[in-house]
Parts: sequence; structure tokens; C-alpha cells
Amino acid sequence: MLLKNKIAVIYGAAGAIGGAVARTFAREGARVFLTGHRLSLLEPIVSEIVSTGGSAESAGVDALDEHAIDDHLQSVMNRAGRIDISFNAIGISDTDILGVPLLELNQQSFLLPIESYVKSYFLTARLAARRMVANKAGVIMTVTAPPARTGAPLLGGYAPAQAAKEALTRCLSAELAPMGIRVVSLRPQAIPETDTIKDVFKLKGAGMSWEQWQTMMATRTHTRRLTTLDEVANVAAFTASDRASGMTGTIVNLTMGTLDD
Repeated sequence: MLLKNKIAVIYGAAGAIGGAVARTFAREGARVFLTGHRLSLLEPIVSEIVSTGGSAESAGVDALDEHAIDDHLQSVMNRAGRIDISFNAIGISDTDILGVPLLELNQQSFLLPIESYVKSYFLTARLAARRMVANKAGVIMTVTAPPARTGAPLLGGYAPAQAAKEALTRCLSAELAPMGIRVVSLRPQAIPETDTIKDVFKLKGAGMSWEQWQTMMATRTHTRRLTTLDEVANVAAFTASDRASGMTGTIVNLTMGTLDD
């Protein structure tokens, strides 16, 4: 098991990526603490993990509320004794941030994804790192997207938010790596199982069926297919494990060749 006896906290665990990562971390031996806005969405994932022999607990945590994050992390410390992995996979409604040309976009709508994604990543990373320092070990992770590196229309502040998270990953690593804490991001490509990509399809897929749109997106990859949730979760587990001890301050490219770095 890659993550045997590791203690992992996952933010946005009710989402497609967060849930997949939680299941895979547990399967690889981690004790997982799932967080999200609504416990009702977390409980089925916890039940599934426990029913298959894993260890999982859930808590309602607003990942934009510093005090809520801090209180939850302290409760994890009290119960488990340490925190080995912090994984931020939060999302916000894409319908509020996509589809409006930048020339017509108001300031509040532009800043919403930047303030939400970057603030949450900063708070969860900083508060986890403060507890990891004592053990001189830990892994902090998040998920970004290709628009962090390539231009695309009608994405508002979403692309700048992803770019900021990648920059923050590098800066956090520069400060935390000497203390034994690794910081790594994953950048997948258009995962069909996620609501985000379905929202993008509704925005940009005029005249195409869902299947046709996926095929069109896949032509941009070397594999002529899109990344799957299982692939992202499996790479996340490896990256969080001690076998990836040489990886920090970097973005793991899961775009199937769409981006070449």
C-alpha cells in the first residue's frame, strides 16, 4: 500500500475529483478525513470506503473559513496525532464565472474564482503546514487546469485563478521543502466525469452532442482520449506517497500531451 498509515485531509471531497482521491487514498491505506459544505454529500463516500475496509470520517467544513479549517485540523490532530497529506480539490459553481467576455465582465465576477480558489488553497496549505513542521514531513496538494498555461476565451477569472495556484505551489515549496514538506499540484485534462467539463460543454459545445464534443477535445491529446478520474486519483496517491519524495515545487502534467511541459 502506497499510503499505509498516512493521515490525509481532503477538501472538496464531495466533488468528483475529491471523492475519487479520497477513495484511492483509503484503498492505498490512508486514514482519510473528508470535508465539504454538506455532510449529506460526504456520508455516502465515507460509507463506501468503510464498507470496503478503509478508514474514513467526514466533517462539514467551509474551506474559505480560516477558523473552520483550523478547528477541523486541530480535531484531526487530536484524533490521529498528525497530518501527513492535505489535498485541496474544492470547486465553485462554474455558471457564475464562465461564459462572459472579459470586456463585459464585472469586477466581482472576475475576482470570484481568484478569491475562492486561491484563498482556500492558501489557507488549507498554510494551516496544514504549521502542523506538519513538527514532524518535518508532509505533502500539500491541489488540482489546477490547462488554462493556467494556455489562453482560452470566456473563462473570466478561472484561468488566472489556476495560474495563481500553480505559482503558489512553487512558492510554498520554496519555503516549506527545507522543513521536509513537499508541495505538488496535479493538472488534468478535461475529465468527462466532472461537472466542470460538462459546464464547459454547455458553454462551448453548440451544435455538437456530448460524445462529439469529447471526441473533439480528445483530438488535442497524444492518446486521442481524455484523462479519467481513476488516472488522476492514482497519480495523486503516488505523488502523496514516500515513493515520490523527489517531487516538490512542480505541477504534474496529466493533460495527455495537450500541454508539453
